[in-house]
Amino acid sequence: MEFSRSFYSKTSMYAFFVSLFLIFLTWVSTDSFLHFDMALLGYFLSSIIFAIGITIRMCAWLIRPATHQVMKRSFSNLKNRKRKKRNVKAIAKTAFENIVLQKFIFKRGIWRGVQHIMIAWGCIGSFAITFGLTFGWLRFDLIDPSTYQIVMFNIPTMKMAANGFLASLIYNGLNITALMVLLGVVMALIRRNKSQDVKVTQRVEFDLFPLYLLLAVTVSGLVLTVSYAFLNGFLHHYLTLIHQVTVVMLLVYFPFGKLFHFPIRPLATAVPMNYQEELKVDTRECAKCKTTYSSDDQISDVKAILGAQSFDLKLADGTYLSDYCPACRRRIRAMKQMNMEAPIGDPYGPVQTRNGIHLSGFGKKRSEDFYKLPTNKDESNSGRDLT
Repeated sequence: MEFSRSFYSKTSMYAFFVSLFLIFLTWVSTDSFLHFDMALLGYFLSSIIFAIGITIRMCAWLIRPATHQVMKRSFSNLKNRKRKKRNVKAIAKTAFENIVLQKFIFKRGIWRGVQHIMIAWGCIGSFAITFGLTFGWLRFDLIDPSTYQIVMFNIPTMKMAANGFLASLIYNGLNITALMVLLGVVMALIRRNKSQDVKVTQRVEFDLFPLYLLLAVTVSGLVLTVSYAFLNGFLHHYLTLIHQVTVVMLLVYFPFGKLFHFPIRPLATAVPMNYQEELKVDTRECAKCKTTYSSDDQISDVKAILGAQSFDLKLADGTYLSDYCPACRRRIRAMKQMNMEAPIGDPYGPVQTRNGIHLSGFGKKRSEDFYKLPTNKDESNSGRDLT
């Protein structure tokens, strides 16, 4: 009997092993749970649910025909030693420009670029710190009253002064990332409130709810800091509970909403690696006009994806619609809709529409009497008759 049959599906099996792996890492990092912080138990359980949700969504996303074909092409290219230099260059360049600098957003405007990079890197930093502390991958051991030692995965690393600059920077890591997210979210809400174009297409449950959720997490976390830093812990217990509830809601919601594009965005590096022989240079020629418009690998994958979804776009001459550039595809569709599929077309045949009605206009030659307008001779004769 196959081991996978012990589970309802392969997705549930993957989710089980991801959870088991995280628990194992926590066991190792906390020295058999000896250094596990029970105050973070709620965060720990919600993080496990988060991991299960991400695994389910990733599996559902990867089995889609388009994604599956792109990943198949990516693994094939990564195994090709002849493409090693090209692969490394394409991945490094795309990762730096699109993930680190996020140039693709700045092309749409400085305001959108700043708001997006603040939210993105603020969330990445917050998740890194939260998961590191929650799973015990990162902790601080007190060596003496004035010295801390950073322990990562149960391995002692550097020591630092408890009241030093580096310690203060690390202590306030979540506050710094929260301020980044807060700035980005406020900018996003201002844009969505003022832009009429955005108002037309946005949805409260899909576009605005994640912003409100991020706002609740950041504000509650910053208020918690203000409480213990400036107000002697005023309402600290209740503020801690409120913040924990908002974080749990975010972690549970994350895999199933708009924020899911964060973990899959790095896979954008596969596009230039797989489908551009040279960056932004097309190599595939159109079957009709010979204009370069794509690459051979991309067109092959398009045919495979459409075939997997039972879309038959093969033409009468044996070529596929994807073998033509966008301009020629539009021309082919227009000629077919007008019953003019011949190379030159039949200008005298009727226009065939999808509702069975033949449109006039192509039934005879475009001569002077096509529209049956009166000629100058007819007008002069009419004038004589009136006189």
